[in-house]
Amino acid sequence: MRSAAGPVDGGMPGCGEVAGVFRRFAAFLYDAFLLAGLLFAVTAAVLPLNEGQAFRSGHPAYSALLALFVFLYFGWFWTHGGQTPGMRAWRIRLCTENPGPLRGSQVAVRLLAVILTLGLGTFWAWFDVKRRTLQDIVSRVRVLRVD
Repeated sequence: MRSAAGPVDGGMPGCGEVAGVFRRFAAFLYDAFLLAGLLFAVTAAVLPLNEGQAFRSGHPAYSALLALFVFLYFGWFWTHGGQTPGMRAWRIRLCTENPGPLRGSQVAVRLLAVILTLGLGTFWAWFDVKRRTLQDIVSRVRVLRVD
């Protein structure tokens, strides 16, 4: 099925048509399961610092640690090849408007947009002529299929 946007040069080799919302969501679910496992491992690693007790809800240092780990997860994969493991499995990639890898500032803006819109900015792709989500627009990247 071809997108209305047609082939797009995303500045990275192997980038093609705009990825649909279903494919993006499937990649997100894949990454969410991987990330949940990694966050459990991080939690297990820092439990001795809390005398082996569970962290209270809203514990600021623990919450900041988990948020930092999420940022590092996405930031590392997006700036080193444009794909998380879930994106690789579903054959999509973040491609910048200009040639080259994503910058840390683009990662931060993209994640902040997802957080502020509670992920609902993804559905903007159904209304945008170029099938971009709100996070695509503000971070100046495209999520494209990899063939």
